[in-house]
Amino acid sequence: MENYFDIIKEKLKAKGFKLTPQRRSIVDTVVGTTGRHLSIEEIYNLVKQSCPEIGLATVYRTVQILDDINVVSKLDLNDGCLRYELSLNNEDDHNHHHLICNNCGVVIEVREDLLDMLEETIEKNYDFKIKDHDLRVFGICKNCK
Repeated sequence: MENYFDIIKEKLKAKGFKLTPQRRSIVDTVVGTTGRHLSIEEIYNLVKQSCPEIGLATVYRTVQILDDINVVSKLDLNDGCLRYELSLNNEDDHNHHHLICNNCGVVIEVREDLLDMLEETIEKNYDFKIKDHDLRVFGICKNCK
């Protein structure tokens, strides 16, 4: 089976983007931090370790491209800073959900999709085809309680 890097490389190629050394460093960083929710600045700081000549604008543009081709997904924690995580789901798959601690900021991923019945009700009652949903639950984590 193809690894994440190969999948991303093929998606870039299919959309007419070349895998420049700078983009490769960014992709390597995103793949290497799977499961983490990183801001552009955090991605930039990590990429800069292996590619010191890279600019912040290049990271912004590349992450936007990766978002456009559905390789990363955005996470808004309502703190004024978007975060990104690797997301190679099929278009029919839903994103996972997030529990966000208001005290320490930890983000806990909820892999189960517990909204199937709600989606069925919405689709039936409103004649609306749901493609995806996003659920963020804010509260206090077990370490901060």
